[in-house]
Amino acid sequence: MVLVSAVRDYLSRMLQDISGMKVLILDSHTVSTVSVAYSQSELLQKEVFLVELVDSISKSRESMSHLKAVYFLAPTSENIQYLRRHLVAPRFGEYHLFFSNILKDTQIHILADSDEHEVVQQLQEFYADFVATDPYHFTLNVPSNHMYMLPAVVDHSNLQCFCDRVVDGIAAVFLALKRRPVIRYQRTSDIAKRIAQETAKLMYQQESGLFDFRRTEISPLLLVIDRRDDPVTPLLNQWTYQAMVHELIGIQDNKVDLQNIGKFPKDQQEVVLSSEQDAFFKKNMYENFGDIGMNIKQLVDEFQQISKSNQNIQTIEDMAKFVDNYPEYRKMHGNVSKHVALVTEMSKLVEERKLMVVSQTEQELACNGGQVAAFEAVTNLLNNESVSDIDRLRLVMLYALRYEKESPVQLMQLFNKLSSKSRKYKPGLVQFLLKQAGVDKRTGDLFGNRDFLNIARNMARGLKGVENVYTQHQPLLFQTMESISKGRLRDVDYPFVGNHFQQGRPQDVVIFIVGGTTYEESRCVALQNAMNTGIRFILGGSVILNSKRFLKDLEEAQRLALRTEGKTYPINLEAKIYSSSHPPSDKNRREEPIFLLTKPDIRRS
Repeated sequence: MVLVSAVRDYLSRMLQDISGMKVLILDSHTVSTVSVAYSQSELLQKEVFLVELVDSISKSRESMSHLKAVYFLAPTSENIQYLRRHLVAPRFGEYHLFFSNILKDTQIHILADSDEHEVVQQLQEFYADFVATDPYHFTLNVPSNHMYMLPAVVDHSNLQCFCDRVVDGIAAVFLALKRRPVIRYQRTSDIAKRIAQETAKLMYQQESGLFDFRRTEISPLLLVIDRRDDPVTPLLNQWTYQAMVHELIGIQDNKVDLQNIGKFPKDQQEVVLSSEQDAFFKKNMYENFGDIGMNIKQLVDEFQQISKSNQNIQTIEDMAKFVDNYPEYRKMHGNVSKHVALVTEMSKLVEERKLMVVSQTEQELACNGGQVAAFEAVTNLLNNESVSDIDRLRLVMLYALRYEKESPVQLMQLFNKLSSKSRKYKPGLVQFLLKQAGVDKRTGDLFGNRDFLNIARNMARGLKGVENVYTQHQPLLFQTMESISKGRLRDVDYPFVGNHFQQGRPQDVVIFIVGGTTYEESRCVALQNAMNTGIRFILGGSVILNSKRFLKDLEEAQRLALRTEGKTYPINLEAKIYSSSHPPSDKNRREEPIFLLTKPDIRRS
């Protein structure tokens, strides 16, 4: 509950202390933060009768002096300009300003100078500059996520914007947790090193007073790693509920858009999948697809029993009882319809794309040896007309990642076969993946064939057999968490930033994957935390990936890299990523984790 609770606590404090009717004004970043933490009905209970985006409300001139405006915005220069214009000609009776991250002193002065009508009641920093999709999983929803694959020479300014956004997001997580970590990073990744160093500079130099929390005996750990160390996990088909929905349909901020999939009723065209709001989903989000079908049948049976009992209304008392229970009945009806619709759609896609056959070969490539059998299986699937282009591409990529050194001739044959079979295939994409995430670039033992312990573990698993051939893969993250738990994470592979070292096992570990996380890894973290080993793991990333998004990022990075080789440079693609440069600390800097500017303070020059 840790991250979701932190965000909910911020929002509760923001709304409940302001009495009366309110309008909540958000931006494109904070709307995601709020939507995953609070439902519409909960906002109504806090007397929020209107929710608007800051850019759209700027276009209106209508006076609403009976409403109190609660702004919750990221501290971007664009948002400060919006606010400045709003304060010059105020439409609301009161203005309560909250920001999701650290404000610069210049921004505070701009707001103070703009408040000529003295309508601003308070200004605070509430550090919720991340989207807490699950209790131990967060994302930053960085739009141009492909930037992490590019060297600084390709697009220096946009890469800096990307790094600034990630550093700000990580800082907000630790401010919300009220902790300052020791920081480690993946040695083979330039972008992981850069983000780790810039985060340390912010926490220990520029804003050291802000992060000066009560010290625990053992500091928490922040580990910054690179998505390219495990390119296999985002390429695999998924067979557990949450991960499978994201892979086949897509989840954005815990919402699933069904508009373009089938003919669903209007109230089912966008459905919410939240472990906080849906008891069935919370119980089944990590279950495999076969079990989900059985559990949904049980849910339908329970609903039918309730429906039958509701039909037997004979007295006034029966009617009163039905009316009292009606909201719960409606909620259950919506829940049943939602999960039946999702599983029905996914079953259809599994059949259409022959995913049972495709996925079995994927799992063999990811988990087991045998190059000759793998080559034959991939070739047969490339020749199968029922297999989709994206599945063909993913199979060749998985084969290339596994056998790039062992079978270059067969690999070239698969490249040629892929080009002839897939009209949309972009030449050189698999080679670009190998250049980005090939064996020479990786730190971890991705296929369990470098480290003796991993080889022994794989042999034991091969002798014993696997419980489910479709879910036998374990992300590299599992090994990383195991190494941290046993104190075996090697300093040479994951060095510390600065002069900080860790004595003993940390109790809190935040692992941040530059380039994005997957729901398979989120499940891995949740199961690890459920074992109660004494270490609490939190997973975060720049985005939440499925195979489609991973391939899109790869294609965009390849396109920009090719343009650079041709001596042309990309335009500013990063306009939507907000960033903040952090000026050096001085004796006048704020040093309170959360501050309140009252009327006299906001006028201070």
